[in-house]
Amino acid sequence: MKSFKHYFYYLSFAVVVLLSGCSKNSSDPTPENQYLVSSTLVGEFSKEQLAQRIAAGDPSFSAIAPFIQNGIKVYKLVYKTKNTDGKEIQASGAFLFPVKTGTMPMISVQHGTIRSDQEAPSYFGANSEANIAGSLFAALGYIIAYPDYIGYGASNSVPHPYEHRASLASACLDMLRASKEFMREQNIAWDERLYLAGYSAGGFATMSLQKKIEEEASGEFNLRASSCGAGAYDKTAFMKYLISTKTSGNVSSNQLYLWVTLTYDRIYNLNRPTTQYFKEPWAGLIQTNKDNATINVSFNTIFADAFVKGIADGTDTAFLNAVKDNDVYDWKPNTPTRLFHGTADQLVFYFNSENAVKAMKARGATNVELVPINGADHGTAVQEFLLRTYQFFNTIQ
Repeated sequence: MKSFKHYFYYLSFAVVVLLSGCSKNSSDPTPENQYLVSSTLVGEFSKEQLAQRIAAGDPSFSAIAPFIQNGIKVYKLVYKTKNTDGKEIQASGAFLFPVKTGTMPMISVQHGTIRSDQEAPSYFGANSEANIAGSLFAALGYIIAYPDYIGYGASNSVPHPYEHRASLASACLDMLRASKEFMREQNIAWDERLYLAGYSAGGFATMSLQKKIEEEASGEFNLRASSCGAGAYDKTAFMKYLISTKTSGNVSSNQLYLWVTLTYDRIYNLNRPTTQYFKEPWAGLIQTNKDNATINVSFNTIFADAFVKGIADGTDTAFLNAVKDNDVYDWKPNTPTRLFHGTADQLVFYFNSENAVKAMKARGATNVELVPINGADHGTAVQEFLLRTYQFFNTIQ
């Protein structure tokens, strides 16, 4: 997923107008910390420092400086969650909040694909998604929870379970639980409104988190709205498309498709040799380089014939069941939900959002809407996604 920083110039003016002070206070008795392990101050930035830092990061941000309303504090939270094997693990995330009086809503932002540990939100690295996007929106009045996911930050000694629905959902949910405990300790005035947002891999993580909250933790959170951008929600249809359809041959896109395949092979204990998935010379290349292999042809051309047949005729039940376990499109959301997607997306194909909305409405969902971003590809749709997400959140108080 491309960096958010290039799109915030267009969004900033709309966000300032849309921020709402409409909120409520509530205080529910909370037990001693069950999730939060530690909190470490990463940085505290005045309004003036933020304006200078943001402008220095990108000259176009100089236009944003007059609209920054608050200084912010940034913490790294370490918390308990469970890995894909069900064992307890410590994960981490960034927690940002504006230094201001009055109550504030919170957005849980699920980050897009990152390829290095140092890009994880809790490091708050220069030009990272959390540093740019998180700083800006915290300065404009939102509490921001930014989970690293398993495999990054405090849990970087284990593999990241890329596009694995269950562990993404649980790691994000437990980050929110740890955030509640941290806010109680710090007397941060959260008004209990919670919004969810994420794009690309973050869109898939957001949908996974939303489903888990609605089905298992609805009493814990006042979930107000969810905005999912360009996520691969229908994994089964996606996989069948990849084995049969010519794709761009883009190396970075192919590496992501490969990463998903290898992740499911590992997590679901299939443990197959690469030759069961791929033809030579690709199988050997992938064996050596894993998801960093350089593949510059249409992805459907590298699959082994027997694997293609097993997916097409349904006989490869083990792999198909692994893929199906990560479908997150065919359920009934109760929360107002928007699915934004570029109609010309060549990485995460548009039918993912189409299929999701169709299935959700067939189950009786009345508050789900597909918002096509006409003619936009995966990267060029981000600007519109960001702008319309905050417009959407402003309508749901």
